[in-house]
Amino acid sequence: MNWVALKSLNELYRDKQTKIKETLIKDSLFQHLLNDTQEIKEGYKIYYSDDEEFFEMYEEEHLEKFNQYYDFLEHNKLLKPQTRFEEADIIELMDMKRRMDNGQLLPIRDQIIKNEDTVRNVSSMFFKNEKYLLGKKSLIDAIKQILQIEELANDKDQQYMYKLLCEKANLIILCENLDFLKRPSLPQKYGYELWYAGGKNIDKLKFTDNRGLPIYYSADWDYDGLLIFNMIKKIIPNIKLLYPTANPKSIVKSEHKSLWADMDNPENYSNLDIKDLDTKHKTILKKLIENNQWITEEDNNLKEMVSLVFNSN
Repeated sequence: MNWVALKSLNELYRDKQTKIKETLIKDSLFQHLLNDTQEIKEGYKIYYSDDEEFFEMYEEEHLEKFNQYYDFLEHNKLLKPQTRFEEADIIELMDMKRRMDNGQLLPIRDQIIKNEDTVRNVSSMFFKNEKYLLGKKSLIDAIKQILQIEELANDKDQQYMYKLLCEKANLIILCENLDFLKRPSLPQKYGYELWYAGGKNIDKLKFTDNRGLPIYYSADWDYDGLLIFNMIKKIIPNIKLLYPTANPKSIVKSEHKSLWADMDNPENYSNLDIKDLDTKHKTILKKLIENNQWITEEDNNLKEMVSLVFNSN
C-alpha cells in the first residue's frame, strides 16, 4: 500500500468513511474489503463502513503501524500533499533515520558525498534495484534529507567501492548487497573487512588489492547472484564463495525476479559455471533449483558463514 491508501484506511477507521480515489480503486486490500469480505461499502463518491470486524481487523493489523509511520513522516517534515511513498519505502526511510541517528550510516554517508555518488547506486544500496528511485523525486529528496546530502549525481560510470574497515583485518568479504556494511559492529569485532562494489558493477575490481588477505564472496543465492560470482572469479581468481546459513524462500511467493534457468534439469545447475563450486555448494544450488527457491544474502549470519568455511577446511 502507498501512503494515500494507508491514510484513507485510517480515515475509514477514524471517521467511518473516506473519499474514493483512483489509488483505492487499484488497491488490492480495499478491493478485498469491498468485494470479498464486504466490510466496507461504496456510497456516493465515498467508501464507508460500520462493520465491527473491519474495526477489529484495523486495530489488530494496521493502527499501531500507521501511527508510527505518521509520527515519523510528521516529525521529519515529510507529510506533504504530494507524498506517495510505498509502505516499504517508509519502513526503509525509518530504518535509515535510525541508523543515521546511532551513527551506523555515517561512514557510508561520508563515502556517498566523497565519491559524488549517483541516484542509481544509492538506489541499489537501499532499495530493490538501481532503477527503483528513478523518477521518484519526493523519495530521493527524503533520502537526501535523512542522509544530510545536498546532491546525488546522475551519471552511471563510477569507479569506486564502499569499504567497511576494521582495526586489524583477518579477511575480506565482497558483498553483493550493502546490508552487512550497514551493521558494522560484528564484522569490526571479528576482523572482517567488507567491500561493496554494487551488484554486477564489478569492473572496478580489476584495480583492487586484497593485500594477501583471504577473500570471500557473500551472495544472494539466486541465478543473478551466482552469475556475478562467475564474473568476479575471472577478475579475482582466488576468491571463494561463502556457504549460506539462512532458510530458503519461494521465488514465486516472494515475487523474486531472478529466475533459475533449465529448471527441468537441476543437474545442469541453471547452466552456471560450477567448476569453482565444491560438493557442498553444488548440493545447495541443486536443491534450490529443484524447489524453485532462493536465499537472500542479508538473511544469512555473517559470522556463521565464515565459520563454515574454516570448519570445512
